[in-house]
Amino acid sequence: MTVGQEGEAERAGTAGRARTASSGGALDGRTAVVTGAARGIGQVIAVALARAGADLVVCSRQTGGLADVCAEVAALGRRVVPCAVDLEQPETIAAMTTVAAEAFGGVDVLVNNSGEGGPSAPLWEVDPADWQRTIDVNLTGAFRCCQAVLPSMIERRRGSIVLIGSITGKRPLLHRSPYAASKLGLVGLCRTLALDAGPYGIRANIVSPGFVAGPRIDWVIARQAEAQGRREDDVRTELEGQAPLRRLVSAEEVADAVVFLASDAARAVTGVDLNVAAGAVMY
Repeated sequence: MTVGQEGEAERAGTAGRARTASSGGALDGRTAVVTGAARGIGQVIAVALARAGADLVVCSRQTGGLADVCAEVAALGRRVVPCAVDLEQPETIAAMTTVAAEAFGGVDVLVNNSGEGGPSAPLWEVDPADWQRTIDVNLTGAFRCCQAVLPSMIERRRGSIVLIGSITGKRPLLHRSPYAASKLGLVGLCRTLALDAGPYGIRANIVSPGFVAGPRIDWVIARQAEAQGRREDDVRTELEGQAPLRRLVSAEEVADAVVFLASDAARAVTGVDLNVAAGAVMY
């Protein structure tokens, strides 16, 4: 899936991505799979991983949307293969692992970035179908992706899985119950996976972005303003003020955290929920 998550970033230009920090070859010789890579945070993450030396399998519901990220990865001298993946269709997830095995010999890093924003409404007004879709994509979809890559990681006794969560799973945000429930569920999934897979040399961590500058947070702010009868500018200022750094975060800052957790620089880090939120959440 490529439908956005809370705070999904605007597509950054090549010049903006050039500022993304990397580990300077920290992922040389490794293959990373990134879901939801066609735009926003997923696209920025994919390019950051390539800059760190990884070859990529970039995934989206429709491969046509992956042209830009494939071009950026190729321009960095890394190999890249697009793959059509719909997290509600398990057979496409199985195909993802086949593509990675045939192209690169397997998966060293999985970044489960795909997400569904879900409805914005009081819980008692949420359509059960919308609730189910949000859980299916954000939580069950992550489970399916992890389950698909783990057998080969276990066989090779190595691997790094990075889930993309959200601080909305840990602090209330008006009218966002399906999204919040799905993202908090990822924390439990990550920690249990880290415990289960650790003896096989596999690490699992989660990055929880805060309010990421871009069209998704603009949509959230508009819905919050409408629900509260306030001006959008006032809601934006309030959200920024909740962070000690008094600002939104960038997709590049989220990508930096992912590269770190994927690399050997984090070889002793597993089961961690890393907030990239300018301090808006500290737990």
